[in-house]
Amino acid sequence: MQIQSPCVVSLTWRLEDAQGQLIDELAQPVEFFYGGVDLLEQVEASLLDQSTGFEASLHLEPEHAFGDYIADLVFFEERSVFPDGIEIGMQIEGMPEGAVTPDMPEDVVYTVTEVYPTHVVLDGNHPLAGLALRLHLTVQAVREATADEVEAGSVGQPAFSVLNAVPPSPNLH
Repeated sequence: MQIQSPCVVSLTWRLEDAQGQLIDELAQPVEFFYGGVDLLEQVEASLLDQSTGFEASLHLEPEHAFGDYIADLVFFEERSVFPDGIEIGMQIEGMPEGAVTPDMPEDVVYTVTEVYPTHVVLDGNHPLAGLALRLHLTVQAVREATADEVEAGSVGQPAFSVLNAVPPSPNLH
């Protein structure tokens, strides 16, 4: 079966930064919805009309991956707003309850990048924002998408979400 929208592709890949440092590796195939929100636009473009066994090596500049790093998405919040177990790497969906920073976007996933006795640093940029990436991928399988997958535009979570997964906590993940 050729890759056309909508379908589901099963991929393995190796993701590196521009200097060749490993960021992520999918050694076991993972399914992604083609024609929805699961894959980056340039990744989808490389897969169009391909089939099982296809391999590609892509260079993704920040604007074709996770965007430029935006310093205005870094915020300092009072430590008292957070639970005792707050740790670097945890993520918070939207503004933390009790946040006092003006103009802090509510529809952003924030990563805790520093924890100090008096404040916590939150970064609303994707962890890979500002990075050029190299991606070598292999199509392991292609199948028709189910009606539910077509309706959702996804088979689950968008690609690269595994890179910023952390254990769940109340209002944190």
